Amino acid sequence: MRALLPVLIVSALAAGHGSARAESCDALIDKVTAETEAKASERRSDYASFTAGPDMTLTLACGMPALSSVGAQYRGANPPESYYTLFGQAGHAVTGIDAAVITEAAHKAQAVATKLRHSNVDLGGARVTCSAMVSPDKGPLTLCAVIEHSDRS
Repeated sequence: MRALLPVLIVSALAAGHGSARAESCDALIDKVTAETEAKASERRSDYASFTAGPDMTLTLACGMPALSSVGAQYRGANPPESYYTLFGQAGHAVTGIDAAVITEAAHKAQAVATKLRHSNVDLGGARVTCSAMVSPDKGPLTLCAVIEHSDRS
């Protein structure tokens, strides 16, 4: 019985952690949906994808207990302003950083990425990263993500 006790404790902790993780990601999914009006197309305990228009999608990676990220993808080389607005709103839902700050950082990162293929802009508590690429089967793609990090300075 004594040998069984540690196994039961570890199992209970693991089950509790898994439940908290699912609730936390569910809450983030709901926040992104509410902020952006994008439609969740796939939901898992640590990930979601969203449809935000014919050429725009979002992806959410839920970290535990924090440090999540959200990405916005656009099929094309020159995203419309609505892409940056959507990205800023989704980033705000995940990080709490003002959407306008994230939108501005994405514009800066994307401008450099068109020349260098990839660029980062650091914000307090997060990094905005953008890439410009050409996929052989999808053509030009614009990819931006805002990624939380533990340095909140």
